[in-house]
Amino acid sequence: MVQIAPDWTLLVQIANFLFLLAALNVILYRPIRKILRERKEKITGLESSVEDLNRYAEEKREEFGSKINEAKLEGFQKKEALKAEGAEEEKHVISEIHQKAQAEMESVRSQIVKDVENVRNTLRKEIKGFSAAIAKKILGRAVS
Repeated sequence: MVQIAPDWTLLVQIANFLFLLAALNVILYRPIRKILRERKEKITGLESSVEDLNRYAEEKREEFGSKINEAKLEGFQKKEALKAEGAEEEKHVISEIHQKAQAEMESVRSQIVKDVENVRNTLRKEIKGFSAAIAKKILGRAVS
């Protein structure tokens, strides 16, 4: 069996281990922890930045939506106003056309009345000649 006898080399090994532990801590572990801490702070800052940008984007999206709704409402109101204006204009145009048609119809009626009166007068003047011609044809002789 092997027995371990603690002698002065054990103390050297313990001192060597503690020195190596201290050296690794100064040379390796502290810089790595510092880099990890900085990286964590950077990631936290970026996450905060992303959250701020997401909130900003949501605010802008809501603002955009409300402005779109306002524009739709304004467009609808303008459309209705234009419709009403068009309806009024249509009534005005139809009224003018109706008045012109009535005036023209009245003019045509008065012209027809004049023409009928002229034809009657012409026929009255020629009625004796027509009746004499008809009587001549029927009787076969001239009527005086």
